[in-house]
Amino acid sequence: MSATAPDTAFPAPHGSARVHEPRRPDCPWCGSARLRTRLRTGDLRRHRPGLFTVDECRDCGHTFQNPRLTPEGLAFYRRAVRGAPRDPATERVLALHAVRHRRRATARAMLPFGEPESWLDVGTGNARFPETAREFFPYTAFDGTDLTPRVERARELGRVEEAHVGPLTDPGVLARLAGRYDVVSLLHHLERTTDPRAELHAALDALRPGGHLIVETLDPRCAYAALFGRWWLPYDQPRRLHLLPRRNLREELEARGCEIVTAGHRAAHVPHDLAGLAALALSHALPAPDTPWRAVPPSPARQRLRTVLLRAGTPLVVAAAAGDLVLAPLIRHTPFANTYRLIARTPKPRPQPRSTSA
Repeated sequence: MSATAPDTAFPAPHGSARVHEPRRPDCPWCGSARLRTRLRTGDLRRHRPGLFTVDECRDCGHTFQNPRLTPEGLAFYRRAVRGAPRDPATERVLALHAVRHRRRATARAMLPFGEPESWLDVGTGNARFPETAREFFPYTAFDGTDLTPRVERARELGRVEEAHVGPLTDPGVLARLAGRYDVVSLLHHLERTTDPRAELHAALDALRPGGHLIVETLDPRCAYAALFGRWWLPYDQPRRLHLLPRRNLREELEARGCEIVTAGHRAAHVPHDLAGLAALALSHALPAPDTPWRAVPPSPARQRLRTVLLRAGTPLVVAAAAGDLVLAPLIRHTPFANTYRLIARTPKPRPQPRSTSA
């Protein structure tokens, strides 16, 4: 069965030991024990059971789920379950970072560096980004990796030339891809990985000397995150595991000898914070939805009432989305920008000096 196919039953994990790893006392990025709890929340988007904690390191600012979900827990919360509620407004707002004009903007960011021979998109899913980037780089060979078989379907559709199922950190996958690419892209991918540092190093290992790494990821220091708390849609608990401050990512790349070519929020900000707040608040202000894991389902009358009120509240979400768009040109230049883009160049080998004969 496909990893993305909906299940007909609800195989709920029993006992927190199967869902959560032990709570860690230190930061997974710098090792500091100076942690503070940033928020505790449930699954606001899909209404699945469970309580999740997000901690922040007081020293380096790394923000992470603690305790982290086990592989079994991650699979459960990421799996599509037949009958599970989905509020269309929330899903559309969260998907804004993947719309075509944003994919085009990301691809255009690589134009100053010439047309690459080969490009690997990590966590590519259905490979919509390679499909869009080919408009600007028609002679580039695009490959993709993903945890699900969707990437194989993308290869069948001609969006990528090679499809690799599994994490880039898998030794078998990386052995096939090491040193092959002029560009590697990590687009809203690091926040979903269990070990973002290992994923970052694997991406660098896949590059040729002088190749470029492009990263787009959420900024945990976004002022909206502090203002909205658990209602900040990009937290998306429990599916997002790590949020990396830009300084941490820059220092890690520089420690590997990379040159930071560009880094900033202006071009990467996704204008959906107000709309996300409105969509989540609307969903949770209404009667609770019917879910496969409820012991007693709501009455048909309550289900119909929720549907009617969701439709009636949609103009509020639309108005908030319009506010996001109006404010975006200003927000991009402020601490309220929610995403940053970083492009780094790997070091080229130094030319060996010529030996002179006596």
